[in-house]
Amino acid sequence: MKILFTTKGESSLAMMDPRFGRADFMLIYDEETKEFKPLANEAKEDAHGAGLKAATLAISSGAKVVITGNGAGDKASEILKKGGVEVYVGAGQMKVKEAYEAYKTGQLEKQEL
Repeated sequence: MKILFTTKGESSLAMMDPRFGRADFMLIYDEETKEFKPLANEAKEDAHGAGLKAATLAISSGAKVVITGNGAGDKASEILKKGGVEVYVGAGQMKVKEAYEAYKTGQLEKQEL
């Protein structure tokens, strides 16, 4: 399964970005291959629609889970829900590896989409 993290950097040692649509980077983790792949969030500066574009990016990346800090907005949530993506919140002050462990141990809250 692929998991998308909203981050401030391009590695598993990076801090999480609590924002969804305006996160600096999206980091994809493939649990099968154990590899991380950074994606620049080119829509983060958009005045309108950053969350929608981030949701579309999450779906096109193949992610089934998004881990972030504050969650996705209403419109982005609708897109993620239609794409079969679950969102987990509460990881805004963690490093990526810590956020992954918190997810795996059930410490993050699932955002109701």
